[in-house]
Amino acid sequence: MEWLRLFFLHPVSFYQGAAFPFAFLFNYLCIMDSFSTRARYLFLLAGGGALAMAAMGPYAVLVFTPAVCAVALLCSLDPQQVHRWTFCFQMSWQTLCHLGLHYTEYYLHEPPSVRFCITLSSLMLLTQRVTSLSLDICEGKVEAASGGIRSRSSLSEHVCKALPYFSYLLFFPALLGGSLCSFQRFQACVQGSSALYPRYSFWALSWRGLQILGLECINVAVSRMVDAGAGLTDCQQFECIYVVWTTAGLFKLTYYSHWILDDSLLHAAGFGSELGQSPGEEGYVPDADIWTLERTHRISVFARKWNQSTARWLRRLVFQHSRAWPLLQTFAFSAWWHGLHPGQVFGFLCWAVMVEADYVIHSFANEFIRSWPMRLFYRTLTWAHTQLIIAYIMLAVEVRSFSSLWLLCNSYNSVFPVVYCILLLLLVKRKHKCK
Repeated sequence: MEWLRLFFLHPVSFYQGAAFPFAFLFNYLCIMDSFSTRARYLFLLAGGGALAMAAMGPYAVLVFTPAVCAVALLCSLDPQQVHRWTFCFQMSWQTLCHLGLHYTEYYLHEPPSVRFCITLSSLMLLTQRVTSLSLDICEGKVEAASGGIRSRSSLSEHVCKALPYFSYLLFFPALLGGSLCSFQRFQACVQGSSALYPRYSFWALSWRGLQILGLECINVAVSRMVDAGAGLTDCQQFECIYVVWTTAGLFKLTYYSHWILDDSLLHAAGFGSELGQSPGEEGYVPDADIWTLERTHRISVFARKWNQSTARWLRRLVFQHSRAWPLLQTFAFSAWWHGLHPGQVFGFLCWAVMVEADYVIHSFANEFIRSWPMRLFYRTLTWAHTQLIIAYIMLAVEVRSFSSLWLLCNSYNSVFPVVYCILLLLLVKRKHKCK
């Protein structure tokens, strides 16, 4: 079948699919009483190392090196200083790797290696886990191992104390994708008893498989429509709106499929159950909330629900610690974390302005629109406008290059974000006059 061939020809999908037998094996071994907690950590770490070598080849050293350095920093610094230093080191390393991609694409004009692109994606996920763990230590949610490392213990004892950190940063179900798992949740899932909690559900995994099947069938149909029509370079006037909307639909379908596959792997390994949920902690939330994303009429809701674990991570890492312009700082950091390609910088900054406009416009509308027919008309109109703006932003982020970005900005699609910008300026001006 064509959808099956296209889906598993994607490198990340292939390696994620190959990891499923090891995820099921991990669950089977967890049921056995002889499989100790230390053996579980080692199994996850060894699986991560093997998967990295298979998927990235020699580029795997670009992931192993910061992981080792991050653990060294986590185990040697004071809890109050650990987040600052690990954040600076990790983002500096990731930025240097992204600059290597810039050099290949924009200076040498050569297509980057597929293995190098997989490495960069894994490195971005590693940054999430490193900074999440360092914040937990800094906030006192996780006990730091720095005291134990500084004591006069043997080398083997030091390594044993650092083993959970190594395993968390490189465990194979989350190495190439998946929702961000906190260290507390990871530790609870590894140490938890399978007899008390079901680690995965066969029916839940079957349902996810059917979702992937459906999404890939739709993906094939939409890709045929896109291939049969004009491209962004050939479209004219209003035709460009249809081209951007359908092309963005392909990107969304691809993201949904991969997120569900990543979520399935985490569930198969036992990290998607309620086993690791601490009191007061939000339970496991998958990255793909397709129902909410496709029916919302609010750009702000789309921003919170698109790649949910990353959105929550950005909120905790940047938004909650920003004193001025937190929204702009959050989206600017997201552009930095993604690699600072021209399209990404433009797309994420545009997204920040659109979210700000969304708050103002809907606040104004809620005050003046009372009747349900007008509310229905308003929701329908803003839903269509939201979908077209999101398609515009998504294409800007994905095309990345100056030439493609210029074509997008010169098309009729720019009308939709411009309308929101004008409404933002008018409503803010009106609000100041009322005050």
